[in-house]
Amino acid sequence: MSWRSSFRCSKFRLVFGKPSAKDQSYDGVPITRGVHDNHYCSANPCFIAVVTECEGGGSFLVLPIHHTGRVDPQHPRVCGHSGRVLDVKWNPFDDHCVASCSEDCTVKIWDIPVCGVQQNLTKARKTLIGHSRRVGIIEWHPTAQNLLLSSAYDYKVFLWDVSHGGAVIRAPVRVVLVPALQRCPADTLLLSVSFNTDGSRLAVTSKDRRVRVLDPRTGKILQVSNSKSHKASKVLYMGGLNMLLSTGCSRWNHRQIVLWDPDDLSEPLYEEDLDGSAGVLFPFYDPDTHMLYLAGKGDGNIRYYELSSEKPYVNFLTEYRSLLPQKGLGVMPKRGLDVSACEVFRFYRLIAVKDLVEPLSMIVPRKQSGVFQEDLYPMTAGNQAAMTAQEWLQGSNRGPVMMSLKPGTKVPNPYPETAAEKGLVRPLSPLRLQAVRGVTTIDMDFMEEAFLEEQLSYQDSKYPLDVSDLSGWQSDETLWSYWCTPHCCEPTERPPPTTENELLQAFYRQQDEIRGLKDQLNHKDVRITQLEQEIKNTRNNLRATF
Repeated sequence: MSWRSSFRCSKFRLVFGKPSAKDQSYDGVPITRGVHDNHYCSANPCFIAVVTECEGGGSFLVLPIHHTGRVDPQHPRVCGHSGRVLDVKWNPFDDHCVASCSEDCTVKIWDIPVCGVQQNLTKARKTLIGHSRRVGIIEWHPTAQNLLLSSAYDYKVFLWDVSHGGAVIRAPVRVVLVPALQRCPADTLLLSVSFNTDGSRLAVTSKDRRVRVLDPRTGKILQVSNSKSHKASKVLYMGGLNMLLSTGCSRWNHRQIVLWDPDDLSEPLYEEDLDGSAGVLFPFYDPDTHMLYLAGKGDGNIRYYELSSEKPYVNFLTEYRSLLPQKGLGVMPKRGLDVSACEVFRFYRLIAVKDLVEPLSMIVPRKQSGVFQEDLYPMTAGNQAAMTAQEWLQGSNRGPVMMSLKPGTKVPNPYPETAAEKGLVRPLSPLRLQAVRGVTTIDMDFMEEAFLEEQLSYQDSKYPLDVSDLSGWQSDETLWSYWCTPHCCEPTERPPPTTENELLQAFYRQQDEIRGLKDQLNHKDVRITQLEQEIKNTRNNLRATF
């Protein structure tokens, strides 16, 4: 009889959670008091969006990812919804495009300026109107560009192509689910959705607490779970393992996780009861490391496991514990992690009791810090779409375009080039290049030339208009207004420039104002030092007198 050790060696067995200090967190964020079981937060390498509490409508806050510390209570928000915002999701292929759903029965698509929101943003780029009751779930397609799924409390599930012309889109490109004979069946009121890796299958959980696998193009139900011992609330595709994971509760109301074969939902592959808490378990999966993170709503701990395709499938690693409960969580995409610190995952915990958004990094300890670890960072899904929405609707299936997280490494796209890659999008105009050089020659340490060129080229490709053509100028949405506006101040209403010379003059005038404000700050610092010294001398004289 051979001896076999029960210890399983794993390079992730020592993973630990490292919360950020308060000055590296987002303090003073009025987190929403909504009761929906959503994340209420979404992040990408440029921005973080958090649903906030407000009166007379719905709003969410968009902050640059490095804008940490105390947040101004009057910080501008995205506040175009007339009802409470229920969730936000960043476009995986556009770091400046975010979608939001609300109780006002609409879904809105917003364009965020490169320097963040400098005044209240009320006009959306697209408004999707098709639902008759509040929209609770939105999800971007993982490989097709501009394809968004929405699910509402009218028992309807739609697919939208947000690239269609016009500011208002009333007709979805696909109706995935719709109630039959005007009834309200529980199987069409969704609690969660999850696409597989190439977006050809859609896993959902419904109000009847069953797991279903659908064809998102036709809405045909391919598999339905019939387990009476598991009431599912959240579902997630396990990319690379060909499995589904659902979280929910057992018949004794114990929280549990269940693994399924997506091709056969008649019997679960694995079941495990966790605890008797009542909060919903949010699952998060990293397909690169095969690590599963479980975070409960209202809990202060996050459990992490390592999954495998062989029994026992799930191996518990450890857990992060905190005294502060989380209301929701956002996740940073892999391309936004700090690879030099061996960071393999990053959460953004919404701590409503403290009005705090706390970044939490999952770190793999290594002896050599600052060195790229090849075994921790394999090829991962990038920020480039594999196909257009029309190609996917016509039946094409493609996996995500992969990228390497190693600095300075570029992986060629295996799929046909898009219009932007073929050079059909016009390059930077000479005026923009002059503006970039003008900014770098003046003392503006917070902007580098490479950053500006990248952001300006993004704007030029997204809004391909000639600088001399200012017929569509709008004072509340132009890059110029947001760029030249001081932080937390609304821009002055002025007529737009009509020529390039006037535009340059306005640019240089703004730079002079910036230099003047810096000089005033320096004079105020000197004056503060003088007053402090006078106060100190006065106190010494008073002490000597008595």
